[in-house]
Amino acid sequence: MSNDALPTAVRPFDPDGGSEQSAEALEALIATVEREVAELQFTRFTNDDAVALGQLIVQLGAGRNLPIAVCIRRPDHILFRAALDGTTPDNDYWLDAKSRTAERYLVPSLLVGLRGRRNGGRVEDDPLFDTTQFAAHGGSFPLYIQGVGPVATVTVSGLPQLEDHKLVVEALRTFHAAAGL
Repeated sequence: MSNDALPTAVRPFDPDGGSEQSAEALEALIATVEREVAELQFTRFTNDDAVALGQLIVQLGAGRNLPIAVCIRRPDHILFRAALDGTTPDNDYWLDAKSRTAERYLVPSLLVGLRGRRNGGRVEDDPLFDTTQFAAHGGSFPLYIQGVGPVATVTVSGLPQLEDHKLVVEALRTFHAAAGL
């Protein structure tokens, strides 16, 4: 029998888990979100699609008794907005700040925050990142049209940021498959 230690599994990166996490786990989560961006490309996204996607997220949240708020918007045009029981006006701030982040950087708000953590930093430490307007926290995902790019954002607030992000991705996958987009 060998005394060699078994390889230890890398603990998943938790964006709310503090600074003592491995760079390997951070890079694995970044790669996961980048794969989600590549996967979740649509052929179209109409205002009616926004309402249907928003209703799907509300159904998922209500069915799980989640205290979430949802916003789907194009820049300067809200297509869908709802707040379930347990939300507060603070959720409106988070919806708007995370949406602005995804709109500005053209990637999910979670990815902005994760990339900022490379080499031990934080995007919030960049003087050009206005934390009164933007939030590099998970929960906002651009809606990409194949060959066009992002045309809107879908945002959830109310859960820990990774859970907000996962709920949006789950809804986008479900919607994408059901609508054949």
